[in-house]
Amino acid sequence: MKILVINPGSTSTKLAVYENENPIWRESIAHPSKELADFHHINEQYEYRRKCVHDTLEKAGIPLVFDAVIARGGLLKPTPGGVYQINERIKHDLWHADMEHASNLAAWIADEIAHCAGCPSYLADPVVTDELRDLARISGIPELPRISIFHALNSRAVSRSYAARIGRKYEELNLIVAHLGGGISVSAHHYGKVVDVNNALNGEGPFSPERAGTLPARQLVDMCFSGKYTYAEIRKMINGRGGLVAHLGTTDVQSIIRWAHAGAEKHKLVLDAMLYTVAKQVGAMHIALHGQTDAVILTGGIAFNDYCIQGLREWLEGLAPIVVIPGEDEMGALAMNALGVLRGELTLQEYAPETSSDKLFVP
Repeated sequence: MKILVINPGSTSTKLAVYENENPIWRESIAHPSKELADFHHINEQYEYRRKCVHDTLEKAGIPLVFDAVIARGGLLKPTPGGVYQINERIKHDLWHADMEHASNLAAWIADEIAHCAGCPSYLADPVVTDELRDLARISGIPELPRISIFHALNSRAVSRSYAARIGRKYEELNLIVAHLGGGISVSAHHYGKVVDVNNALNGEGPFSPERAGTLPARQLVDMCFSGKYTYAEIRKMINGRGGLVAHLGTTDVQSIIRWAHAGAEKHKLVLDAMLYTVAKQVGAMHIALHGQTDAVILTGGIAFNDYCIQGLREWLEGLAPIVVIPGEDEMGALAMNALGVLRGELTLQEYAPETSSDKLFVP
């Protein structure tokens, strides 16, 4: 089985070709800021990025002959996890998504290439994967329900990897996955469903290198109405300029660790505080699993740092076995999802959110 994987990010588009489980070609297309400067909305980049992908494949001598093309899932309406065949409803909702992100273009590009190749196009485990228990959705204000946005693709991939390693099925386990990156999500996986998780994008749970996490509500309201900050500035404080960068001026965890080892007390205190908020969120997810956690998996880029892993172990030791699977392999996870469908091991999900439009749309 030959599978093309497409994963657009803010300043690059990653491509890979897999033959069954084996990557046979990888490429990352850089999109310099000067080339992106003329685009005022992410949708305006579609033709530019589509052409970059075609040109890169042609230059590498890769013919458009695939068994499937799979894309990173964008900011769709809330939907259960799994693999979806890309259709017009998915494309419509990505084009009209409430939030801009380059991943919203992935399905469009994948579907166009799949049409040329005469094969199906898929996406898998988008960040808006929503399998929350009903009681987990309710906040103290009816107009503000809790929302599921997290690192669904990698969290599920490492969960399946761990389950296979111990000879079990993912659907047989209760797992907590802490994805430690620029944003941090801590998810409770109950027999194959993510029944609770913090909103890792818009302000909930642990603070992270660039996100503020849960904030004191009254103080935030006072700040919003103080007249000192614009709406855009407050949004940036929550996502982009919050967390470690707000306190220390950097998102580089390894540099912060070096400063801490050199005696910088503030750097050590703030980093330890971030790890403390992660540990507290793991504790909350342990309760969401009724205290029956088979393992806590620590993953993402920060999981490469021994200081951070040791700090979390000190808080979490005794709660459940701790498993460290550092980094993330989004390309491999996407390829394995496509391969699972092609082999009949995974069932295609139906994308049918209640508020989604049936209107077909062409850009």
